[in-house]
Amino acid sequence: MKIVYSLIVIFSLWSCTDKSNQTNLAPQSKVQSQITVAQDKEAILKVMKNQEIAWSKNDLEGFMKGYIKSDSLKFYGKSGLTKGWQQTLENYKKGYPTKQHSGTLTFTINDISKIENDSYWVMGEYFLSREVGDANGVFMIIFKNIDGSWKIVADMSCG
Repeated sequence: MKIVYSLIVIFSLWSCTDKSNQTNLAPQSKVQSQITVAQDKEAILKVMKNQEIAWSKNDLEGFMKGYIKSDSLKFYGKSGLTKGWQQTLENYKKGYPTKQHSGTLTFTINDISKIENDSYWVMGEYFLSREVGDANGVFMIIFKNIDGSWKIVADMSCG
C-alpha cells in the first residue's frame, strides 16, 4: 500500500510542476526547417546573382562556376541535350564569343521549390540586353548542395 501512495504522490507532484518552459519539438523542428529552406534559397539566389555579374562581363568561366564541374551536368536547350561541364562551356563560348553577344544578363525568378533534401528547382526567365539584339527565354534549373556549395546539376533553357 505504501508503494501505491508513493506513486500517487510522485505523480501528483509531477503533474503540478510548471511545464511552461518545456517545448514541443515538432513546431520547433518545423521552424528550423523553414529557416533552413530560407537560407538555402538565399544561397541559391546568391549563386544566380554571381552568374548574372560574370555573364554580363562576358566571363563565361565565372558564369560556369554556378554549375557542377562534372561530366554528369545536363543542359537541354534549343540545340538538344549537352552532357558535361566542359562541353556546356564550349557551347557558351561558341554562342557568345564577345561582350556584344553576351550582353547584360538579368534573371527573373518565378519559383524556387525544394525537391528533396539538398535539392531545389528554380523556374524563371532570363533577359539578355545586348548590342546584337536582345534575347529572352525561360529556364528550369536543378540545384544540389554538393560539399556545402550550391551547384546547378541540370539546366533546361529555351528562348
